[in-house]
Amino acid sequence: MAVLEVRDLATYYYLGKKELKAVDGVSFDIESRRTLGLAGESGCGKTTTAYSIMRILAENGKIARGSVTLGGVELTELSDEEMRQIRWKKASIVFQYAMNAFNPVLRIGRQIVEVIREKDKMSEEEAVLTVSTLFDEVGLKPERQTDYPHEFSGGMLQRAIIAQALACDPQLIIADEPVTALDVIVQNKILDLLRKLQDKYNLAVLFITHDLSVVAENCHDVGIMYAGNLVEVGDAASVFKKSLHPYSYKLIGAFPSVVGPKKRLEFIPGSPPNLLNLPTGCKFHPRCPFAQSICKDDIPEFREITSGHFAKCHFAGELDFGGGQ
Repeated sequence: MAVLEVRDLATYYYLGKKELKAVDGVSFDIESRRTLGLAGESGCGKTTTAYSIMRILAENGKIARGSVTLGGVELTELSDEEMRQIRWKKASIVFQYAMNAFNPVLRIGRQIVEVIREKDKMSEEEAVLTVSTLFDEVGLKPERQTDYPHEFSGGMLQRAIIAQALACDPQLIIADEPVTALDVIVQNKILDLLRKLQDKYNLAVLFITHDLSVVAENCHDVGIMYAGNLVEVGDAASVFKKSLHPYSYKLIGAFPSVVGPKKRLEFIPGSPPNLLNLPTGCKFHPRCPFAQSICKDDIPEFREITSGHFAKCHFAGELDFGGGQ
């Protein structure tokens, strides 16, 4: 059974009288001990999807329709107070910029202690001991919990926020670009830490990134987003070896491989569409080299092409990408 089930999620931002469809009909599942990597160009709706799940949208953002079920609980129907009890206890988020996630004038350990005491009603002594255990778990010296955020390096801050995310034993962790600001050596250490903690605590993980190499190495399943839509979802091996959507094929082909023969990289002409003025039919058709008249007129269905492999394309499974991937 899936820990997280998202069905037809649509989240819009309202700019005066204008409606910006940041996420428009997204569906996926994540099971325990599995990671879904959500990838796509900037502005495609990845972070809005995460913030919708956590119900931390900006004031002008609203879930317009859809269902988000976590451990059998429908999150979209909860009150603000009920949802506040879900955060950190059932679902945690690791933000992109760790420095911004901590209050700069409070000691790091104190901030995590307050989360634990609020959610689990522990005594002060128990909470401090829990933080020490968590720091040791993520590779930080327990005595560093009395330091301020500015006294930590970027990698140490990322480990601290992972400790905070684990503090109340959640079922789901959302990692929003957790290693983007780190050098490649520290990136690898953080990703390795996340994998080990996932196995130990049976976590479901939603991993958001624009770096497909990170997705290929660290995610069991992949979701490719474009202009607020999921255009392809499947296990990582299937999506990377045999993409079904032209956008996925082009996006994956734009990343150089360190193995195998050298080949010319793919590129995607043009720019993503303005979400306030979306094209008719398939949203990718103005940039798609395989587009036909039906693509301009009709919105394709998000359908299962092979077992567990879904795509939102009229010709999914029929296109010849010229030699494969």
